[in-house]
Amino acid sequence: MSQYSIKEVESLSGVKAHTLRIWEQRYDFLKPDRTDTNIRFYNDDQLKLILNISTLNRSGMRISKIVSLDANTLCKEVEKLAEQQAEPNILLDALIHSMIDFDEDRFEKTLSCAILQHGFAKAFSELVFPLMTRTGVLWSTGVVYPAQEHFISNLVRRKICAAIESQHVVRNQHTKKFALFLPEGETHELVLLFTEYILRQHNHHVAYLGGSLPFDDISFIRKSFKPDYLVTYFCIPPVEMPLQEYINQLSNNFSSEKIIVGGKQIDLQQPTLPVNVTPVRCINSLMKAIS
Repeated sequence: MSQYSIKEVESLSGVKAHTLRIWEQRYDFLKPDRTDTNIRFYNDDQLKLILNISTLNRSGMRISKIVSLDANTLCKEVEKLAEQQAEPNILLDALIHSMIDFDEDRFEKTLSCAILQHGFAKAFSELVFPLMTRTGVLWSTGVVYPAQEHFISNLVRRKICAAIESQHVVRNQHTKKFALFLPEGETHELVLLFTEYILRQHNHHVAYLGGSLPFDDISFIRKSFKPDYLVTYFCIPPVEMPLQEYINQLSNNFSSEKIIVGGKQIDLQQPTLPVNVTPVRCINSLMKAIS
């Protein structure tokens, strides 16, 4: 069973540490464990309880009423609320809950509700990717197990791939050609797959090259596919050369094409970008870059 510090619970649940301490002092339902030095920590069951309580509290139910509910009634109220309301915070809590329990059915039900209410693109940009960001940060610190991160990632990947398979692209005079790839060593494909979905939704022609593509292999796509745009993301530093050098070489090799880059490393390292390279940080900025 996992152990979470109060700050980690705050990150996962969105409930401030100060509020958690108040709940603990005023009500009897929340009893975190403590170390020998009196530092609070929470287990999986306590985290799930906090997620359920915060979900009902955000919907307008008073804490005094929530704490009077037994565990079974509490869970039923949360499930009913998730079905009735598609607010991002409520659905995000439900997705985190499903990750902790490896509950595929709940994940599918929650995400389907979000897609029905908001559409596929908005559900992913406002719900799924914030979930992956939270999960990734906690996975890197050892709070979330790799198995939990992989469980969620594979479910998300399956959902995006199914959506892409169902698309029907009608090419027209506005259609552009995009080559999508990740640098060698980079395997986090979810954002790249979602980019493919968005581009195909706008009737663009996409060559999806996938993750961990060696730099020397990229030039081949220019001869065979003749793309108008290249799109890549840097979640980790490139393994073949420093980020700045990688971008410079990419820009030189594809001087007549437009290049779109994104990912955490762009924000962290803030490389100097050549004139034909445009950074993107969200779907709206992606669409602005290609318009």
